[in-house]
Amino acid sequence: MKLLIAEDERDLAEALTVFFEKNNYTVETVNNGRDAYDYASTGEFDGIILDIMMPVMDGIEVLKKLREDGISVPIMMLTAKTQKDDRILGYDSGADDYLPKPFSPDELLSRVRALLRRSCEYKPSALTYNDLSLDCMSGIITCGDKSLRLVGKEFQLIELFMRTPDIVMSADRIMERIWGWNSDSEINVVWVHISNLRKKLNSIESKVGIHAKRGLGYVLEVSDD
Repeated sequence: MKLLIAEDERDLAEALTVFFEKNNYTVETVNNGRDAYDYASTGEFDGIILDIMMPVMDGIEVLKKLREDGISVPIMMLTAKTQKDDRILGYDSGADDYLPKPFSPDELLSRVRALLRRSCEYKPSALTYNDLSLDCMSGIITCGDKSLRLVGKEFQLIELFMRTPDIVMSADRIMERIWGWNSDSEINVVWVHISNLRKKLNSIESKVGIHAKRGLGYVLEVSDD
């Protein structure tokens, strides 16, 4: 799943990015309200963590504009403003949850998981396609009695493919979804990770494979043989 973190404290934003990526989330980070609004408006995110005290546009203004635009993605306000009136304003403006600073990373992770479960676009944590199963909580992929654990970008890739099986995705689209707009990685990193995933799917003897469609992209589908 893909999160947007809007936080102007760069050290905290970087720490949160590392923390969520270690827990198998794809993360984009921005440091001001204008970028938060622009990124969130794309509809590319499953959840948003939004600070209130940000330059250019504050978090409440971003939140209100997103809700006015019909963006229904779950949004958690993460802020040092802890007064009751601040919390009420956040909820009344369309926030789904509110976590004051300082906070426990484990509590933040738990509340983000709960936030995503409650959303109207709830996405299951266990995915199945033909003989292949993926536990999104543990990163364990299984075929019959064989299994292995995927982490990092490989996990994020297989989750993306298993949520959209039989749909061809271009390398640019995959790059955008998994590495993000601000990545310095070259496009061939997509091929490298797909190649590694193919080997791992073969190692557990799955009939499911990631196939290239010339000039179009890649698709998860059942092999013919």
